[in-house]
Amino acid sequence: MPWYVLYTKPRNEKKVADSLEKIGIVTYCPLVKVVKQWSDRKKKVLQPLISSYVFVKVDEKDRDLVFQVAGVVRYLFWLGKPAIIREEEIETLQKWLATDYAKVAIHTLQPGSKIILNEGVFKGQSAIVKELRGHKVKLVLEALGVLVTMERIDD
Repeated sequence: MPWYVLYTKPRNEKKVADSLEKIGIVTYCPLVKVVKQWSDRKKKVLQPLISSYVFVKVDEKDRDLVFQVAGVVRYLFWLGKPAIIREEEIETLQKWLATDYAKVAIHTLQPGSKIILNEGVFKGQSAIVKELRGHKVKLVLEALGVLVTMERIDD
């Protein structure tokens, strides 16, 4: 069975994944622990690594079953066909997220710099600095070909 990518309504990823599991569909919603700050406190919460996306492992003939769940919008398509994610890519993502991490610290970078991330979710991955703005840096992860925004932590 291949892995497909579902696009969900905003902030519905965890609910969709739970509901799909209840009807017997294998799902994967990669979650990361982040610190959220309110005016009176800080709290660690789990939030989806990739907003509005959930991975599902389902047979081609059973693809329509996912639309029984509230919050599912559509499948992600690539070149006119539903995008298929290889098993190795899901396993790599799971392996990255299984490691403990505290923060990603970035020091004196320039746009265009090539770096290797030594901490965090993407530890060991090479990236190119795309943009620096305030306490945020945008990186292009070469292995995945995606743009990631990280917040710099000044010690």
